[in-house]
Amino acid sequence: MSEESTTPALVERVRGLLEAASRQEWDATLRSWAPGAVWDGFHQGVGKFEGVSAIRGLWTEWTGAYDEWRIEIEEILELGNGVVLAMVLQGGRPVHSVGHVQADDAWVYEWADGMVVRVTAYSDQDEGRAAARRLVEERG
Repeated sequence: MSEESTTPALVERVRGLLEAASRQEWDATLRSWAPGAVWDGFHQGVGKFEGVSAIRGLWTEWTGAYDEWRIEIEEILELGNGVVLAMVLQGGRPVHSVGHVQADDAWVYEWADGMVVRVTAYSDQDEGRAAARRLVEERG
């Protein structure tokens, strides 16, 4: 298995994508995504979305359910072989609510030729971390 990289290139790229997503700047968020990229939310119960347009639609609908929504980055690790693990806290205040909701997620980014080709989202951070490490081995 590859060791975690200290090279900041993909870490900083993912950080920039997540910061843009938190501001709901979808053009900036999706600029580095391959046209046929996949957002796999199976492990979160939201299904799989193929193509930048479908992914934008998912995010627009998802964040539209909130008056306030954000992503906080807890940790980003480049694991090697084009795999980046992002531990994030996402949440906010749903529309017409005074309460707040939040979720600790693990998002596993797969990069190829300088583009995001797939993100698999996990509601269980330990499950996401284990899946990311397996993916590094598979891609090696």
